[in-house]
Amino acid sequence: MRLFDLSLRFKMPLWGGGLILATALALSASFALQTWDYLHQEIQKNAQDLGRSIAHSLFPVMLHDEVWQAYELVSRPFATSQNAALAESLMVLDSAARVYVSSRPEVHPVLSPLATLGEEFQALERVFPRAAEAEVFVLEAPGAEHIYVTVPIASDGVRLGTLIVAYNKSLISERFTQLLKNALWITLLVLAVLLPVTAYWGRRMMQPMRLITERISAIGGGEIEALDASLYPYHDEVGQLFRAYEDMRARLMEKAELEKQMLTTDRLAALGRLTASIAHEINNPLGGMLNSISTLKKHGSPDPVTQKTVSLLERGLTQIRETVAALLVEAKVKSRPLSRSDLDDVRVLVSHATKKLATQITWAPDIPESLALPSTLVRQVLINLLLNAIAAAGHGGQVALRAIVDGQQLQLSVENTGKSMSTEQLAHLFEPFTSFSESGNGLGLWICYQIVTQLGGTIRAESALEQTRFSVTLPVDSPHAANFPQNLPD
Repeated sequence: MRLFDLSLRFKMPLWGGGLILATALALSASFALQTWDYLHQEIQKNAQDLGRSIAHSLFPVMLHDEVWQAYELVSRPFATSQNAALAESLMVLDSAARVYVSSRPEVHPVLSPLATLGEEFQALERVFPRAAEAEVFVLEAPGAEHIYVTVPIASDGVRLGTLIVAYNKSLISERFTQLLKNALWITLLVLAVLLPVTAYWGRRMMQPMRLITERISAIGGGEIEALDASLYPYHDEVGQLFRAYEDMRARLMEKAELEKQMLTTDRLAALGRLTASIAHEINNPLGGMLNSISTLKKHGSPDPVTQKTVSLLERGLTQIRETVAALLVEAKVKSRPLSRSDLDDVRVLVSHATKKLATQITWAPDIPESLALPSTLVRQVLINLLLNAIAAAGHGGQVALRAIVDGQQLQLSVENTGKSMSTEQLAHLFEPFTSFSESGNGLGLWICYQIVTQLGGTIRAESALEQTRFSVTLPVDSPHAANFPQNLPD
């Protein structure tokens, strides 16, 4: 795998750590160069200060040819001054470029020509004419072990000789190495702090990105999981991405729910059309059979056994007719507008069931005196829902009815306690002949669905934590309101 193909949660710490390391190395290199330059400047300044102070004192001594006193002058700084400790030796040359006196006479014998003291001094002799003209001259020959600084011994335009201050380069290297070590330790300490912090924040920022990537990748499989907002409570681009994902998730879930409802509605509508077609086909021969039985009972003289059999057939065919009639729900009926008294009538009609099961019923309708909805159909929906709720709540259960008008919609809600329904049960709740109780033919909710749908409304069920709620929404200004008279007698 290539480096650029790694996950951002690895690349971010790596790139961040690399940038910090490169910055630390660049700063260290810059510090090293500045330190090396500073040490050279320090040595030159030290040589100038030391050379000028001694050269000023040497002039009268050399003028009177006091060699021993001159030796004391060049030897005294090494015993009394810490600044002189930077220098390795002091040497005085006369006007003929011979050693007049030196702090190290065993290395630089008196009256020795400069060129006889070694290769480094030979190089110094070659540039000596230039050094004699300069007030301060610095010689640092490539490959040489020493740095030489020359200061003229002169006064009032009279030059008696030259003072040479020698510095060993190893002293500069030692001090440079020590400063470089100190800088290296400080750099390592800073890296030890910054690299873990960078790694932590890199992973901290990429963790939400990884989660979002995983969630988006799983959307195709139908899984749309929520993201915990506390994982990244900030409002930068990553936080905005969190909120964008949640918005997208909400819209996708809403879309999926709408698609599910549309599929359910289409399935139930198709099933309703099929059921209605079958019911119409059954009604024709059924009516003929019932008429034949009625004619036989009026004009025939059957024996007791035949009469008993005919009565049994009549009751069976009558039950079939009632069942088929329940399947032929039609919203275009003659009915007066819905009023408050209709809800009172519904309460009276279900009171027998509530007393039988000792049901505690909460009745909280709040509607206008009259609504442009067919009272007969709305009453039928409410009666079916309430009877189902009373049966589901069981003995001593609780049932509640609420009704309000919100804008141009009548909203009905029927709630009951008792055993909750499963997701599978909710999915097939409004299909005909689907019953979840020991009694009933499974057509009550089917009829409610057919009526509500034909009135242009919606009905849905929710069930959780031993609480079930049916919610019905009916548009008051539905086109179906024009299909019934407004002032029919009750």
